[in-house]
Amino acid sequence: MNIGFVFALMFANVANVLAGRVLLTLFALNLGARPFDVGMLAATFALFPMLLSWLSGRLTDRFGARWPITLASLASSAGMLVPYFFPGLPAVFFAAAMLGFSLTFFSVSTQNLVGLMSTEHNRTRNYSNYTMLGSVGSFVGPLIAGFGIDHVGYQSSLLCLVAWPFVPVLLLLMWGDKLPKGSRSAAPTGSIKRALQVPGVWRILALSSLAQCGTNIFQFYTPVYATSIGMSASTIGVILAMYAVAGFGSRMMLPGLIASFSPKKVLAYAFLLGAISFTLVPFSTSANVLAFLAFLFGFGMNCSQPITMMSMYSSSKGGRSGEALGLRFTADNATKIAIPFLFGMLATVLGLGAIFWGSAVLLVSGSLLSRDKKEIVGLKESENERN
Repeated sequence: MNIGFVFALMFANVANVLAGRVLLTLFALNLGARPFDVGMLAATFALFPMLLSWLSGRLTDRFGARWPITLASLASSAGMLVPYFFPGLPAVFFAAAMLGFSLTFFSVSTQNLVGLMSTEHNRTRNYSNYTMLGSVGSFVGPLIAGFGIDHVGYQSSLLCLVAWPFVPVLLLLMWGDKLPKGSRSAAPTGSIKRALQVPGVWRILALSSLAQCGTNIFQFYTPVYATSIGMSASTIGVILAMYAVAGFGSRMMLPGLIASFSPKKVLAYAFLLGAISFTLVPFSTSANVLAFLAFLFGFGMNCSQPITMMSMYSSSKGGRSGEALGLRFTADNATKIAIPFLFGMLATVLGLGAIFWGSAVLLVSGSLLSRDKKEIVGLKESENERN
């Protein structure tokens, strides 16, 4: 089985999830949602990823990826049907939860497949290509949502996202039996506590969570800010797509950056670029300026995911790579629930600017943590190869 098949599955899901996030966020605003409601919507997207990611990793280790991914696709499609038939905020929140459920099993399964289908020599390149194609999906998704809303409306756009998840379902029905199989003995009885006892894991989980939290806030609150200054859905879609364009470029350059610098230096500068972008957003009233800041933010923050992903895979032992990647996804989404909730309340009191400036402070802390003298767990070999 060619690893390109896994990339195709991941691309279909990323485009669907990003289109769904933008569509549901703008739909909620259209229905009268406040910034606090948007924060709760962001937390709803992260609910199932927080609760089920570790479990989904264990299931993937034991039973393989084919059926978890199929279930995830069908859940996403079913979730989008609810606001189509019953437009209202409760239905939007239900759809967000189902989209999060889909993302859980899809992301952990495909990330683990990339690791399993790679060798020690091409794993860095394959993870970089995986996330680079994810950037293409992140570019396509917001455009689908933004232009769909402006040209055919919310209801027809929802119907499009009901049909889209059937693409990976059809791919899996035709070729899914050729994917690596799970092993019933690959994931022995264990606990999250045991997984957290691997040396250095806490640090990489903290860095991954900060990066993902920053990305999540940018993707949810940039549309809120742009809407507040009168920008159209199409314009907002283009702005968010610039994040993905930058991500494609940075992830294409990532193997070279890791070969020239240490992973911790790449992460440190990535966090700083994200912090600078967040700081400047509330001062921007031009679509061009916001698009540039989205590009700057995307170029920096898109370096973080492949590094933390490779690190967690490298730290796994005894056929428990899915479990390790699931643990990372759990930590990421626990932060995504807590921070949007707190920042949503902050925005209600102090305005939208407080969200972006507070996020900048979080990313600066990530830059400082990246500069610690200890190596990033699981990636020390990248520097050794350079020397």
